[in-house]
Amino acid sequence: MGGKDGSAPAPGEEARAEFHTFFERHYAELSRLARMLTGEADAADDLAADAMVALWHRWDRVRAADRPDAYARGVVANLARSRVRSAVRERRRIALVSSRRSERVDDPDVSAVVDVQEALRALPFRKRACVVLRHAFDLSERDTALALGISVGTVKSQTSKGMAELQRRLGAADAPELVAEGGR
Repeated sequence: MGGKDGSAPAPGEEARAEFHTFFERHYAELSRLARMLTGEADAADDLAADAMVALWHRWDRVRAADRPDAYARGVVANLARSRVRSAVRERRRIALVSSRRSERVDDPDVSAVVDVQEALRALPFRKRACVVLRHAFDLSERDTALALGISVGTVKSQTSKGMAELQRRLGAADAPELVAEGGR
């Protein structure tokens, strides 16, 4: 039977006391585990705390487990795995964008660069990001989608709309070339 909002009923005093004892006994161990799994001292306490919150929400299931400490370690491992995967994805996105950078042009057409930069700043962020990654950094639609965490279809539509808006603002049929020059 659930609480008023459909959640599990509030644990009684006995369950609270058991959880408190469990917390006192295992928090430091779970924090150490999180640190070893992620390699991040700062994140370890946060992960252990998040695990304890998750355990508290499922305390009836945890306390009924044969090995509540093993259950808790599994929760920490899953949280750590998610954190590491997120960090890896973020580093890949950064590396992808960084690796595609071209060398600066020695003598750019300064007025054209300024015009393009102003026109780009006027675009909403997603359109601007798609145009810059596709044309100034020569990323594929797939790589742009990966870098921005959006779908390839969104990259296509945002790039197309962004380029059309740039062409209107710049009054030039060769806006892609200007974007490539202005982005370097």
